[in-house]
Amino acid sequence: MRTITLIIVHCSANKAGSAFRLADIDRYHRSLGWKGCGYHYVIPADGTIEEGRAEAEVGAHCKNHNRNSIGVCYIGGLSASGKPMDTRTDAQRIALRRLLLYLHRKYPKALIVGHRDLDPQKACPCFDAVSEYGLNL
Repeated sequence: MRTITLIIVHCSANKAGSAFRLADIDRYHRSLGWKGCGYHYVIPADGTIEEGRAEAEVGAHCKNHNRNSIGVCYIGGLSASGKPMDTRTDAQRIALRRLLLYLHRKYPKALIVGHRDLDPQKACPCFDAVSEYGLNL
């Protein structure tokens, strides 16, 4: 059993309105030689919560933090011109909050952070996950 200390929110770095889903990320990650989607959960534009890696498995989503974290990714994060931007649909916002509430209840000591909070070189998830979800669930 893994000890989960972080729930890390990501974006997929796709343009707003992308039809990408977990299967697309899984295919891409496998093309890199990984064993499948590196995220534990993916939320496409329609707000469906898709399960990727089992929570019991170490993810592949945040260097130096995979062993003790759960990775959650929403599809989007780029404007039409390719600039980092919070592109979450209303359905994604609702689903992300619901999923984070569930995960926080399951792992009450885990901090909810954005990828950018652990790697300042990243814009991901293109919004401040700590202020939006950290203490407000």
